[in-house]
Amino acid sequence: MADRQALRDLQARLAERLRATKTEDRKLSWLAVECGSQKQGLLFPLPEAGEIFAMAPLMRVSHTHRWFLGVANLRGSVNGVIDLAGFLGLRAAAEAPPEHARLVGLNGAFELNCALLVDSLAGLRNAEQLSLVAADGQPRPAFAGERYRDEQGRVWQELKLSALAVDEAFLAIVQ
Repeated sequence: MADRQALRDLQARLAERLRATKTEDRKLSWLAVECGSQKQGLLFPLPEAGEIFAMAPLMRVSHTHRWFLGVANLRGSVNGVIDLAGFLGLRAAAEAPPEHARLVGLNGAFELNCALLVDSLAGLRNAEQLSLVAADGQPRPAFAGERYRDEQGRVWQELKLSALAVDEAFLAIVQ
């Protein structure tokens, strides 16, 4: 009997969270991840991120950049796997990703079978938890969005996955 009540309570909480999610502005929600030896904080716009996967066996592809780790079967679909820290220059060539690394797929609307290897997931963030950091005037690639500061003072860099998916350097996996 207690199990049924616990299940009803869980269903009620999930239904409430779904209702709340529908009323929130999805453009101001991000998946927070960490990459590289310095644990660089990155934000992926939630509508642009796809499914999250555990690390999968990789089939290496010769003559590609070191940050292109190979291809993996993710739910029956062959996906290229990019070491995001390697691509962004946040990881040295000899440095291996941590054991608890995850793969974050791109939204299917981009029509790019690709998953980004990130060192760790850091949860979800919304606009109420972050404040915009003034631009520092440094040149940034087109896929680098705004920078934000959280309540603990940590700076997070937004990565526009839609712009990354069409970036020439990102798409040029062959050396």
